[in-house]
Amino acid sequence: MTERQFTSATRPADDSLESQAASSINGTNPFVGLNRQQLAAAVARWGAALVRQPLVLTSRVVGLTGEQLRVLAGVSEIAPDPKDRRFADPAWKNMLWKRLAQSYLGTREAVLGSVDDLDLDDKSADRARFALMQITEAMAPTNVLPGNPAAMKKAAATRGLSLARGARNVVSDWRHNGGMPSQVDTRPFEVGVNLAVSPGAVVYRSDVLELIQYEPTTPTVRERPVMIIPPQINRFYFLDLAPGRSFIEHAVAQGLTVFTVSWRNPSPEQRDWSLDTYVGACLDAAEVACDITGSDDLNLIGFCAGGITQSLLMAHLAATGRQLVASSTLAVTTIDTEAKSTMNMFASRRSVESSISQTRRRGVLRGSDLARVFAWVRPNDLVWNYWVSNYLMGEDPPAFDVLAWNSDTTNLPAALHAEFVHLFLDNALLDPGKLTVLGTPVDLSKVVSDLYVVGATTDHLVPWQAAYVATQVYGGQSRYVLSNSGHIQALINPPGNPKASFLTSDETPPTAEAWLKGATRYTGSWWTDWAEWTTARAGGERAAPTQLGNARHVPSDPAPGRYAREK
Repeated sequence: MTERQFTSATRPADDSLESQAASSINGTNPFVGLNRQQLAAAVARWGAALVRQPLVLTSRVVGLTGEQLRVLAGVSEIAPDPKDRRFADPAWKNMLWKRLAQSYLGTREAVLGSVDDLDLDDKSADRARFALMQITEAMAPTNVLPGNPAAMKKAAATRGLSLARGARNVVSDWRHNGGMPSQVDTRPFEVGVNLAVSPGAVVYRSDVLELIQYEPTTPTVRERPVMIIPPQINRFYFLDLAPGRSFIEHAVAQGLTVFTVSWRNPSPEQRDWSLDTYVGACLDAAEVACDITGSDDLNLIGFCAGGITQSLLMAHLAATGRQLVASSTLAVTTIDTEAKSTMNMFASRRSVESSISQTRRRGVLRGSDLARVFAWVRPNDLVWNYWVSNYLMGEDPPAFDVLAWNSDTTNLPAALHAEFVHLFLDNALLDPGKLTVLGTPVDLSKVVSDLYVVGATTDHLVPWQAAYVATQVYGGQSRYVLSNSGHIQALINPPGNPKASFLTSDETPPTAEAWLKGATRYTGSWWTDWAEWTTARAGGERAAPTQLGNARHVPSDPAPGRYAREK
């Protein structure tokens, strides 16, 4: 592979907190909740398989017994993963504490490893492993005070004050966070004050969305505007967190005229808002952006579920023969929903219908409920880590902008939730004509404008191979870029991080694996590559406008608008 360097003076964000955010972000698939019955059923299937195969059970019990004897004798070679923060305290090198850690880790390995020895089908094995992970992570000695040397030392050093603070945090979380340990201290953050501060204004508002236009920061701008379509399950301002870490700021600095959609947070009264509602609203917003800039067409970029909405809009435009979009970008967007991922292992017709029925009764899929599901996908990082720090150590959760944004949850209308779930379950984007939007069949092969696709190597929500499929389904010329990070880190990825890199290639062969073999690695952020690609498709230069909007679309509220603040 060849190497090329992009440079910038932007300081990278804290890696550990960024990693936590990457795991906790509410993503795009499949909007199906987990429940105790599903987990219990997965464990029951595992237990029944053990009964059917007593040799497996016997082998694991004998192996575990032998390992525990080696632990007691002090000759066990079991060691925690160096990245496992639970056992980072120096006390774990002490003879007694070391034995406790080894005993736990050996038991966990025996339980989880048994799944691989059984004759379970792939999906049942994945479900069993997930359910057993919940149990084994909960059993970690570090989750209780007598098994956590760091917490006991702090309690002694503070004369019990840390435990009193922990008790206060327990009460607060039961009252205000549904009994889950808080992941973030949101008090230092305020939307429009130190979050989402790029200057701009709302130039169009409907019941569904606001369209924000951003002020230019260059003397000239490109003729063709860019419009961002964010996911419906998140606030848009993860793309405008803070100066130096804002995708919108970076795009504007390249001389692009940038608009973004800001979705309204629906309530049960909007239960009937559907894919047609959202795609139609995006079409209206695109027309406004073109009208304001005097351009016949524009470039689109969709993030996560916003990329799915964008794909449906593109398919509708192709079906009607309308040339409104010059090029488009899909960032961490699932096109092939059959790709294996953590969040679709429990998806089935039965669980889908149960989830849809519950949402119909409520009118919306609540963002707070979805956030709980995502927390248990990474229980060690997103539940027990905060359990220990908040309750046993008596610490306040971190004040971090990405986590503050992620806790600012939004709802999905019941109709949209049902359609998204069936789209995922039926893999409808890969089946031309299986889905209709605004009265036209969806066939992405009819979309022939240029396409830029972004995947992320460690994305647990949208496997990078699933994102790559867009290059094979869309009908135009494609460019695929693979960031070296996770779902959220790939998006909040400003130039200047020395650890950032991405892979890309001028070719898009039939499989993701073939593409990977021919890809070239670059150091830096894909933002720079995207800006070059998009600028080349943004038309000529002209003097930057001195005012936002126009006579038909007069600016109203300053950015980030009203909908970004509404609960």
